[in-house]
Amino acid sequence: QGDTSPLSLPTGGDFGCSMVELRNLMELRSAEAVARLNDSYGGVQNVCKRLKTSPVEGLSGNPTDLEKRRQVFGQNFIPPKKAKTFLQLVWEALQDVTLIILEIAAIISLGLSFYHPPGGDNELCGQSTGGVEDEGESQAGWIEGAAILFSVIIVVLVTAFNDWSKEKQFRGLQSRIEQEQKFTVIRKGQVIQIPVAEIVVGDIAQIKYGDLLPADGILIQGNDLKIDESSLTGESDQVKKSMDKDPMLLSGTHVMEGSGRMVVTAVGINSQTGIIFTLLGAGEGDEEKKVKKGKGDGVALEIQPLKSQEGVENEEKEKKKVKVPKKEKSVLQGKLTRLAVQIGKAGLIMSAITVIILVLYFVIDTFGVQKRPWLAECTPIYIQYFVKFFIIGVTVLVVAVPEGLPLAVTISLAYSVKKMMKDNNLVRHLDACETMGNATAICSDKTGTLTMNRMTVVQAYVGDTHYRQIPDPEAILPKILDLIVHGVAINSAYTSKILPPEKEGGLPRQVGNKTECALLGFVLDLKQDYQAVRNEVPEEKLYKVYTFNSVRKSMSTVLRNGGGGFRMYSKGASEIILRKCTKILDKNGEPRLFKVKDRDEMVKKVIEPMACHGLRTICLAFRDFPADAEPDWDSENEILSDLTCIAVVGIEDPVRPEVPDAILKCQRAGITVRMVTGDNINTARAIATKCGILLPGEDFLCLEGKEFNRLIRNEKGEVEQEQLDKIWPKLRVLARSSPTDKHTLVKGIIDSTVGDQRQVVAVTGDGTNDGPALKKADVGFAMGIAGTDVAKEASDIILTDDNFTSIVKAVMWGRNVYDSISKFLQFQLTVNVVAVIVAFTGACITQVSSPGTPGRVGCGGGCHCGLHRRLHHTGELTWECGHRGVSPGQVGHGERLTWVGGMWWCLSLWPSPVPASPRGAHLGRWDT
Repeated sequence: QGDTSPLSLPTGGDFGCSMVELRNLMELRSAEAVARLNDSYGGVQNVCKRLKTSPVEGLSGNPTDLEKRRQVFGQNFIPPKKAKTFLQLVWEALQDVTLIILEIAAIISLGLSFYHPPGGDNELCGQSTGGVEDEGESQAGWIEGAAILFSVIIVVLVTAFNDWSKEKQFRGLQSRIEQEQKFTVIRKGQVIQIPVAEIVVGDIAQIKYGDLLPADGILIQGNDLKIDESSLTGESDQVKKSMDKDPMLLSGTHVMEGSGRMVVTAVGINSQTGIIFTLLGAGEGDEEKKVKKGKGDGVALEIQPLKSQEGVENEEKEKKKVKVPKKEKSVLQGKLTRLAVQIGKAGLIMSAITVIILVLYFVIDTFGVQKRPWLAECTPIYIQYFVKFFIIGVTVLVVAVPEGLPLAVTISLAYSVKKMMKDNNLVRHLDACETMGNATAICSDKTGTLTMNRMTVVQAYVGDTHYRQIPDPEAILPKILDLIVHGVAINSAYTSKILPPEKEGGLPRQVGNKTECALLGFVLDLKQDYQAVRNEVPEEKLYKVYTFNSVRKSMSTVLRNGGGGFRMYSKGASEIILRKCTKILDKNGEPRLFKVKDRDEMVKKVIEPMACHGLRTICLAFRDFPADAEPDWDSENEILSDLTCIAVVGIEDPVRPEVPDAILKCQRAGITVRMVTGDNINTARAIATKCGILLPGEDFLCLEGKEFNRLIRNEKGEVEQEQLDKIWPKLRVLARSSPTDKHTLVKGIIDSTVGDQRQVVAVTGDGTNDGPALKKADVGFAMGIAGTDVAKEASDIILTDDNFTSIVKAVMWGRNVYDSISKFLQFQLTVNVVAVIVAFTGACITQVSSPGTPGRVGCGGGCHCGLHRRLHHTGELTWECGHRGVSPGQVGHGERLTWVGGMWWCLSLWPSPVPASPRGAHLGRWDT
């Protein structure tokens, strides 16, 4: 696609309107859009003509035509943000403070190991033991520096490779989801499903409740269509779409009600979502400079939204995104960095003291004790001594810095991350693993994480009996059973179905409206077949349908009976439907009167107990209309009255069976679990109690979003940290919460200074709206199955099974890493402290550990080993010193040092014709 600026793209070619014109048209809203459509194009039918497509038949599907459309208008594909290259990840890994200290020490050490000073045989310049290292040691001086650099390289490569492979897995996960997503279009008059990426401008797409729009388009025909545009505008109200008021449909928005057809006018980077993405891409460079090592740096919305499960990229989120502060270091990283800096400082101080002591010793001995003048020709030799002192200082510094530490940390993290993959945790950033070990608070979603995200009927009231579990089909009269089956199968969207499980042993898949799926599941639990009823009464045979909407809170379907009358099935919220019921079926399946007092009693005995268990109650009812006169179907209030109640069912999203144990484990481990949900407070409270988040008799808070904001904000509407600090320690459930509430809570807990230590917060989320909170948290968990791209991109760990127990496993691995690293630290620092003390004392006191400390060292008899001679180790307790070129055992002037009676003795050797037959000239103590 190359350059995507409007000017560089081809014009309309053979089509009646260019891509730029269509793009501009799609930026308009409501009345303005209708006016432009009618004035410039003569209505939507003319747009179809110009785009050479038929509103009824759709495109021909001819490959040449499709290819041409792709060239002129672009493909329905948003190129993902470029993944970081391996080299970028290497550069990021190099930013670690410990590694920087090691790199500097290693480079200096390496450089100095190749420094060989010019010889200094001038007797006038003073003598020294500067040469007391054998030739092998001077040649091997580079090994220390090289070894440190090698360990740094390994650490960097392991870290970078790990991040790179996880990112690759993540992209693979994304592309798999994207390839699976299909959309319904009409081509050659046939309704077919094609992958979202293959949609082109001019396609006629069918849209229905629950769809995520994959491209921009104009409505051709719609029934009761309502769209949730919050992902683009941030406004939560649903927008009503109609031909005459607002026909513009935008990519990345959700169909909340109704159905319809649209002609596709913009795809990929030219759609509204694509335009936002392109803007993001432009600002990304600067953003990334600011947000250095964070989580999925830069922008949270990096992946093709159109092709993925939710392309929900809102400008609002972008604005918020830019304000996201730099991610703090992980707790362990922070501690290790502080430690590295402290060790570095201590090492520097020790090496500086060493150098100062050596310099003072040399200066005092040479110019003070021996009273030698400073001669100009001696200056290079003195400088050479000082360089040697500096080398000794660097040696002490190198010994002080624990070069094994970064490697140990990286390897243990990499190992844990690999193991965590088996526990359904895809860790995208290495440090998230150990941060999880420090977690003190988890803010969890309810739906899908704590619960199964499958609405299920768990209680029923049928024929005057309240069943606390699904009743046995035998216990219900056949005629009541028949009414239940017909009432559910016919009076629900035919798109709602229950399909066989994907994997053997899995749960059946629910497709369509979750509540309707629960009722269909109830029919299956009663060993009945809803599909047979639907086959008998296809959708075309339905006489009139009152679809569900938020005002009606009910749905009704009317059928024409064989005898000429009508039967209407209704279902809806029990408080609404029961008010319209005048009869109820008794245990014999006969209708009996249902008065107001009966209703009150039923509310008290059936509805309230169900509600206390967090169940949603749905009432099923029916009404027969006589054949003589057709009712006025438009006066809805009259139609929806005089109903007969068939049954009331209680629906819940059951808690995952393993969750209560997992939460108990967290609480025992000192981690507080809080539930943050958009659900109502009663359901939230009931689920929290079942999970064990709320314990009976404990003084915990359950708040709704509004109440929470009232308590923590001042008159100006700003969040007051002090007020928040009074609330969060006791808060366990936050219901009816908005994305901002979740972000506010997470930020408030992290910034709080109430306890002795900072709280480390983990957050789980699956929606686009969870993006800011996931980004803000110390560790963000996104759901691998139900999660949107935005959530995954903002997270650190992806739960591939969407299950809360996997979070507990992440904590266990994190703590394991933490323990291993502390044990290693203990070992490493013990070794280092001892090594520094030995190196320091060796250099400053004995001057033997050093590569040469100037100063006269000789025997009582006055002979001495100078700079121009070498000490050779000739036996276990004997050293021999001779002129250069004179090897041990040969005839030559020199001294032999021998360990006798607990001290070194020096024996001067004079020339002799017989090898190694010493003639003792002087015997004196070694007088360093």
